[in-house]
Amino acid sequence: MLQALLVSTVLSWIVILLLGVALLALARQVGVLHMRVAPAGALTTSAGPAVGSAAAAIPATTLDGTQTTVGGHLHGVPLRLLMFVSPSCPLCKNLIPMAKSFARDERVQLVFIGDDDVAAQRQMIAEHSLGGYPFINGPEVGQAYEVAKLPYAVLMDEHGTILSKGLVNSREHLESLVIAHEMGIRSVQDYIGKLKAVVN
Repeated sequence: MLQALLVSTVLSWIVILLLGVALLALARQVGVLHMRVAPAGALTTSAGPAVGSAAAAIPATTLDGTQTTVGGHLHGVPLRLLMFVSPSCPLCKNLIPMAKSFARDERVQLVFIGDDDVAAQRQMIAEHSLGGYPFINGPEVGQAYEVAKLPYAVLMDEHGTILSKGLVNSREHLESLVIAHEMGIRSVQDYIGKLKAVVN
């Protein structure tokens, strides 16, 4: 009886050690896959003000008639996210709730910008409960940032410096703007390019 108990204990320890080795091997493989699988980042474009440059202060008026400035220095607002959207863009409508959640979680000031029919913009504001967010409607800001496709986002700091920018269509893309800033890179694409250069 004692011998059987001893054998079963030894076998149990062998199985536990083998499971530990398998777990370490699995963790290593997950790490390798994590390095190989590229993160999905906002697609940056060369158009408009460059990342790292100071955005010019553009006077604007929100749909509710409030005078505001896009770009330039803004005290007490560490990060601002400019979201370029349109009521005729299905991706924009899908992204708006994600942008609101993202801004709340990351403590980012969210500003919506469009250039469309005022009535259509107001309907979108009502549908997506955007009444608490500044909403600028006009061509000036979009032209200054050379926005050609939507939805498009620009992340800037309180000094009006552009930290990251790009086409976005998911929360992961929005998060990549902050990640790029935190990593000190222009975009996730730049990071991937550097990784590929190191591997090659």
